[in-house]
Amino acid sequence: QVQLVESGGGLVQAGGSLRLSCAASGSIASFGAMGWYRQAPGKQRELVAALSGGGTTNYADSVMGRFTISRDNAKKTVYLQMNSLKPEDTAVYYCNANLIINPFGRQYNYWGQGTQVTVSL
Repeated sequence: QVQLVESGGGLVQAGGSLRLSCAASGSIASFGAMGWYRQAPGKQRELVAALSGGGTTNYADSVMGRFTISRDNAKKTVYLQMNSLKPEDTAVYYCNANLIINPFGRQYNYWGQGTQVTVSL
């Protein structure tokens, strides 16, 4: 059973930092593209940061220079370091990943369960 489990969300004051983690478990051969999305109340889910299989990163304009996505292949974990947080960053953050699964090497897309990030004034 392949799954993504997020952690690291919480309540932080504006200007603070959090690091989200997304750990993949199961019979995973390798990673494709991965990303972090967020959804605020009453808004559509949006892409925050993406990391290609080759290591290229992309960020939403709203988080550029403040957030950093990274991956540790050995730990099967992708991270989102969030600095200089603002109240408008408040949302449920979701991890998304394309994973190549053993034994047939097929790629599937997975979502994590989400973790709440709340930034107070």
